[in-house]
Amino acid sequence: MTTTSVDGRTSLARPPALRPGDRVAVLSLSGPANPDRLPDGLEALRFAGLEPVVYPSSYDRGSVRHYLAGSDELRAAELRSALLDESIAGIIFARGGYGAQRTLEAMDWSGLERVPPKILAGYSDVTAILEAVQVKLGWSSLMSAMVSCAEFAESYTFASMLRCLMWPERVRELHYPEAVTVAGGVARGVTLGGNLTLLSSSLGTDTCVPARGGILLVEDEQEEDYKVDRMLTQLRRSGYLDGVAAVIAGTWNNCGTVEQIHPVLTDRLGDLGVPVIAWANIGHGGRFQSFPIGVRAELDADARTLRFEEPPLVPSAAEPLSRP
Repeated sequence: MTTTSVDGRTSLARPPALRPGDRVAVLSLSGPANPDRLPDGLEALRFAGLEPVVYPSSYDRGSVRHYLAGSDELRAAELRSALLDESIAGIIFARGGYGAQRTLEAMDWSGLERVPPKILAGYSDVTAILEAVQVKLGWSSLMSAMVSCAEFAESYTFASMLRCLMWPERVRELHYPEAVTVAGGVARGVTLGGNLTLLSSSLGTDTCVPARGGILLVEDEQEEDYKVDRMLTQLRRSGYLDGVAAVIAGTWNNCGTVEQIHPVLTDRLGDLGVPVIAWANIGHGGRFQSFPIGVRAELDADARTLRFEEPPLVPSAAEPLSRP
């Protein structure tokens, strides 16, 4: 199939917001879901008025390899099935881990360009899937907590996700009061990015989304300072960062101390000549503020705010934009 042209200055096709009663697919395109947390996550979705449809990958405990939720073919077939199923309004992933790149290698995208946009929500290893949906289908998506992850149980994190998914008209400005301004200024562009390891892993593939013209998010966990340095340097040397409009560095959970990581972020991002903030509460580690991908926005690095030019999803007709 022909891939969609990606322009860092043009918003992607926005899926409709979820509504009470909507059926949402829950699947694992990477590693096995946490069996202890999955039931509570599913119940939280039901309590929010959604109907989770759990695919077999979410129950796989590493039948092929201990770090994979089933075979590559199973996971790719489930993604295709969920996208084609007209009764499924969106996909909320069960877990990240490792395996999304293998899923994409096995994925058949043929005919999916005719499917109306539907929301996909997840983060970490799922970054690769959100990038692929942007390139192959031209859809926006949501970087958010996942059903069997610890962050899903936090009221702050869960509420942030639901607000984006079900009441996107309320998501017009995000504030990052604990963030630090690395380079001041204001810039406009389309949001993109996600987990730094996955962005680096996608370089050279047909699902990589270069940062030109965009407001790039990077975050990670359990990566030492020199590894963060190496991956950011790889993005610089590959040309991925050429023409980027602005950068938001999110959380760096278990990546070392602030004193170790912040100089790396300043050194590798601060000289790009664009607005940059660091330590925004987006990503691993808790109090995760969901981050829409593929939507035109304005970053004010001095005020540490991100303003969207339109709701990240198409609001439901039952939820008028004037609703407070």
